[in-house]
This record gives sequence, C-alpha cells and structure tokens, in this order.
Amino acid sequence: MSESISRPLHTIHFELAPQNNEQLQNLCGWHNQHINQLELKLGVEINHLGFDFRVVGLADRLVQAEQILRDLYQQAQHKTLLPEDIHLSLQTKGFEQAKPLDHQQSIIKIRRKPIKTRNLNQSNYVNLVQQKDVNFGVGPAGTGKTYLAVACAVAALEAEQVRRIILTRPAVEAGEKLGFLPGDLTQKVDPYLRPLYDALFDMLGFEAVERLIEKNVIEIAPLAFMRGRTLNEAFIILDEAQNTTVEQMKMFLTRMGFGSKSVITGDITQCDLPKHQKSGLRDAIEVLAEVDLVGFTFFQAQDVVRHSLVQRIVQAYENQSTRLGQGS
Repeated sequence: MSESISRPLHTIHFELAPQNNEQLQNLCGWHNQHINQLELKLGVEINHLGFDFRVVGLADRLVQAEQILRDLYQQAQHKTLLPEDIHLSLQTKGFEQAKPLDHQQSIIKIRRKPIKTRNLNQSNYVNLVQQKDVNFGVGPAGTGKTYLAVACAVAALEAEQVRRIILTRPAVEAGEKLGFLPGDLTQKVDPYLRPLYDALFDMLGFEAVERLIEKNVIEIAPLAFMRGRTLNEAFIILDEAQNTTVEQMKMFLTRMGFGSKSVITGDITQCDLPKHQKSGLRDAIEVLAEVDLVGFTFFQAQDVVRHSLVQRIVQAYENQSTRLGQGS
C-alpha cells in the first residue's frame, strides 16, 4: 500500500449478522482465499474473530470494504461463493478496471433468481430488448450480451409474453471440420450451442430445461434449421452472429412472425468466415442503422464482467486494431 506512506491509515470495526458459521466460511473461502482477494484489490487489511471484523486501510476504502463484505455475506446465504463472485462485487463498486455502477440497475425478474445488470451499457441493452422487437448486442466476449438476452427470453416466457424460446447459432467450422467430429448431427452441433444451454441451466435448472426442450417450448438449433419457417409468439436469439453470411442474416431477420422478438449478438472482431466473405452482422449494422424500430447496443472492453485480465486482453487487441487501421 504505497499510498499509505503519505496518507494515514484508519480502522473500522463491524459485525456481520445473522451469525451463521457455514455462511461465514463461505464468505471467507478456502484458506481465506476470498478475504485475500479482497485485501489485494482493495488495498486493505481484513482481520476477523468470528463475526467481528476489523479492516485497516485508507479512509476512503474502509466504507467500500465493509459494503462489499456485507453484500458478499448476504450472497453467501444463498449460494456457494466463487472467486468470480468476488470479482463481480469488486466491479460493481468500481474496482477491477470496470466502470462504477453509477446508474439505475435493470433487474430481469426470473422466478429462480433475479438477474441484475452490472454497468450502464448492460442496463441500456436490457431496456432496449424490452422495448424493441429487434435488437443487436455487439461487442467482445464477457460483456453479458448473450447471457442477458437469454435472461430476457426466460422472463418473457415466464410472464407468458411469448410461447417459445428459440436459440440458434451458425455452425461455422472454426479450424475443424464438422464431418470429422464423431456422432450424429445433433452430437456434432451441440458443442457450438453449449453456451446457450449453460445460460438456460443457470436460470431454470437442468430438469426444467430438459422438460421444456422435450415439450418444444425451448428449441436450440443451428441457424440452418431456421430456413423456411415463420416464428410466431417466440423469443428468438441468434448468437455468434458475426459468423453468418449476408444471406443467412437476411434469412434470419425475416423469420419473425406476429408477437415475436429477436435479439442478435456477436463480436465483429471474432469472425470465422473466409476472409473474402462479408459478415452478415457487419452488413446488418450498416443496412439497419437508420431503422428506428431496431435497437443497437455496442459493448466495449471496459464492459467485460469476467476476470479483469480479460478486459486488458480485449483492450490490447482493440489498440492494435486501431494502430493498424491508422497505418493503412
């Protein structure tokens, strides 16, 4: 804590309640790893004797440290805390290279657990998805664009605003040939769709998702399966849209029927199409830019809600792309 050389240290004492030993152990983590993580990122020293906590550090960090510890203690009552939960709590308070949460959070109401936005771009994105029938979420991995779209779809289904959820991805061969993968067609494409399954399992639970898939209330399929269909009263999500061709994107956008809503997500810097082929996502952004009823949210490196190193990696690639663009 080099800052402390010229600034005096202060101490704050507080007690966590209600007292529950399992909850306290969950908060502290294995061998105090969660406490150590907080100390490192906040630049404070955290000591505790049971539920009585003592935090030493710069005055402006003490209140934040107490708020984060109390918040995490409440979370520890309902779920097993992981290092990423500590990281996300730090992000929410403005640490880990993230923007501070200085706006009104949007809350997506799902029966299993409410989903809260973590930065301004996420809140704008959710608001647009709720207001407009067609929305694009564009930006780097880890910004929550797919996860929040799935959350909005689940909320719409539970509120009976739609009758079905349809999740799709283009099965682009990124360095590997589908024909050489073992199994039938479903087994070949399932790895491409796994992130969508994971989001649904997190929000609805494994058994509920399997049951809804069996009833065809939830459909997860490659983009090619969308051709020739008209989808009424459905919440449709196209993920990894940067890997669609112009023709595929037009096909997808024209599948919408009455009472349907579409969300298209992707990262135009991660396209796996042949170099001579234009991305359908990039083309749609240009073609639909002036259409009022279509929403666009563009995420940046600082919106990443994964490990702080991911933000720096994304930013480094963006900086290189900018330098190369200026030199051409």
